[in-house]
This record gives sequence, C-alpha cells and structure tokens, in this order.
Amino acid sequence: MADARPKRVTVPWIAAASERGERLVMLTAYDYPSARLVEAGGADIVLVGDSLAMVVLGHPDTLAVTMDEMLHHVKAARRGTERALLVADMPYGSFHLGPEQAVANAVRFLKEGGAEAVKIEGARPEIARALVAAEVPVMGHLGLTPQSLHRFGGFKVQGRGEEAREALLAAAAEVEAAGAFALVLECIPSALAAEVTARLGIPTLGIGAGAACDGQVLVFHDLLGFEERIAPRFVRRYAQLGRDAREALAAFAEDVRAGRFPAAAESYEDPLAARTKAPSELARIYGG
Repeated sequence: MADARPKRVTVPWIAAASERGERLVMLTAYDYPSARLVEAGGADIVLVGDSLAMVVLGHPDTLAVTMDEMLHHVKAARRGTERALLVADMPYGSFHLGPEQAVANAVRFLKEGGAEAVKIEGARPEIARALVAAEVPVMGHLGLTPQSLHRFGGFKVQGRGEEAREALLAAAAEVEAAGAFALVLECIPSALAAEVTARLGIPTLGIGAGAACDGQVLVFHDLLGFEERIAPRFVRRYAQLGRDAREALAAFAEDVRAGRFPAAAESYEDPLAARTKAPSELARIYGG
C-alpha cells in the first residue's frame, strides 16, 4: 500500500487528520541531529518543546527557558526538518502578558526561526484568536500544562472528578473555537481524553492521555532513554541510549588510559618515512 502521507506536512493536512482517520505522530526535537532523526523515523510533527529546559539545559522544570534560547533551538531544528511540520513551543512568560506580546513573540518563531506553527499551554482563547488573526497557526495544550506546575502543586494528573472534567471539556471547546488546528492532551484520564477527542473536529495528540487520541507525542530523550532522572508512567522506552552512551564513553576512557587508543589504523605516519615501506603497506596506510 502506498504511503498516503504528503511529501510536505502542512497545517491543513494535520487539521483534517481526524476526518481521514489518520493517526498522527509528534516527537520533540531540539537541534539539527535530533530533528533529522525524528523526521527520518516518520514523525508528522516536530515539536521544539520547552521541555528542552529540562532534558537539554538541565533545569528542574520548564519555566526557566527563555524566548532567545527557544529561538536558538528552533533555528537548529529547522535545518534538520524537511518534511514534517515544525512547531515551536511558546515558553513561559512569552504570551502571558496578553495578545500583543504573544503575537510579537510568535512572529519571531515564524520569521526568524522558520517554525510553521506555535503551541500555547492552557485555555487562552483570546491569545489563540490573536495569533490566528496574525496568520500564526496555533496548537493548543490542555491537561497537565507544565508551565502551571506551581498552580497545580506539581506534575499531577488533571481532569479527575466531575468539576475538573467539565472544565476541561469546556476549555477544549474554547481552544477549538478560537481557531487552534490541533490540541495536545497531557496526563488526563483516558476516558476524558476519548470524550474530548469525540467532541472536537480538530485532532488530539495525547501524552499520558490514553489510546483514543488522534495521535501521540513523546519527548525525544524519554523515548530513547537519554533522560533517566524521571520515568513518567506514560513513557515507553524504545531504546536505552543513555546507558549505551555511558558504556561507550567509559570504554573509550579505559582504552586511552591503557594505551589501546589510538591504534596504528587510527593514526597517520610521515609520508617520507613511509617511502621505505612496501607499496601494499602504503596503500593500507593511506586507504588506496
């Protein structure tokens, strides 16, 4: 069966995914090599997430990352993204002061960074409407929104209980009505995510929200096993590259200390001294 995915993913193609019954794949990436790997792996959306504050910059949460830092990483990911839709996460403090601030910062992501859309956390329909009016495609994000961790009292599952359920359903409807083309649902009960997905015309992307969403998203470093400090329940590790990298680096250090690296095959000789060697030996040394 031929691949039905387009040669270049666009906002309208993502927005219509649920109508087609298309399951979407979104992964985070933060630089040129990770974006290339994510795209080569088949992701439809590359998200330069503010999670880089934690998994790249070493902060305990996402609040510390700045617009300039995010823009730097968006530019790098742009160079590694050709087919997938590139979405920039609006960091904490970049849109919280109102629509004017939000539009100014979002436009930077598109003009300077090469992003094709932005993601904003929380039910902020006035912000979403202003961005859409400024020709900035918007992806919403509800449930556990990490920028609200102090209000939530930590990284906790959201949407439990009838009042919280009704509030999230209402917020999802507001996000869609404001013009968002997709909605991330993070750490909410699976049944609630299924209900949101059934009610909306735009696709939902789940992270810790069960299998009924129209697509799924994971953090690059979580999926590959680079991030080992925390292990959220919703993460499936498809590799253990953190462990493998440590073992490889330790082997290198051991070889250096034991004098096993570099070997003759990894070294260069003086061509004048090499003239005394047989032609076949010269060919071996210089690769020809």
